Amino acid sequence: MSERRQLINLAYRLLGSLADAEDVVQETYARWYAMSREQQEAIDSPGAWLTTVASRICLDLLGSARARRERYVGEWIPEPLPEPTEWISGRPGGDPADRVTLDESVNMAFLVVLDAMTPAERVAFILHDVFRYSFAEVAEIVGRTPAACRQLASSARRRIRAAQPAATPANQRADIVREFKQAWEAKDIGALIGLLAPDATAIGDGGGLVSAALAPVEGAEQIARYLLEVAGMAPDLTILERTVNGQPGLVGLQDGVTVLVMALDIADDQIKHLWAVRNPDKLRPWTAD
Repeated sequence: MSERRQLINLAYRLLGSLADAEDVVQETYARWYAMSREQQEAIDSPGAWLTTVASRICLDLLGSARARRERYVGEWIPEPLPEPTEWISGRPGGDPADRVTLDESVNMAFLVVLDAMTPAERVAFILHDVFRYSFAEVAEIVGRTPAACRQLASSARRRIRAAQPAATPANQRADIVREFKQAWEAKDIGALIGLLAPDATAIGDGGGLVSAALAPVEGAEQIARYLLEVAGMAPDLTILERTVNGQPGLVGLQDGVTVLVMALDIADDQIKHLWAVRNPDKLRPWTAD
């Protein structure tokens, strides 16, 4: 059971969903306990066995994810994670060991790029570059040669580099997010437009369960106007500054319930991307029952 945290961390990065990651880890342990004591004792490294099984289950799920996404209503965004200190440990199935370690490999921009990769690219990259498995070990898991896995990870690395903007210091990001929050609350369209990059993109994820833009909103002015429409339709929305996937973000509350989690990608002192998750199924870690 000491491997549980590692497996949750791995599966979340591979799938972009905490709920799916928890299901994968549960299935992995079910397969372990389905073996006889003799079979378990014959395994030299239970940790390596569990990682291999969890990775293969994730690989299968990623292979079927495209079909599931085609049935998804509107845009799909990875499930946002709160900061560990903000985690609601009392939620169903909540366990402190399940907490995902937050680092640059779980920020929303990173997860969105991962989501555009092939399943094999994603698994090879995460196992090698994030979890430091050798290409020989990765090859064993994904069923390809070490050389092929090296190429997959290299291709994934190029995608990540191409998508990553110049790093903005954390305190500067926090200042920009705070200014954005204040401009939104003040309904100051000029200030909002000034904080957004001219070619900014905003994506909402309601999953068909709540209202959200079904297609990306593009351009600073269009996004600013859309945000003011949202503010007009939800005058009782309380906006809080919170850590979202390890970076400064915003959380919206109505009657004490989290109804919105927004991650922001900032480059050159401007907001390039906004990801607004409204699907209540993806907000469970943010809300106490």
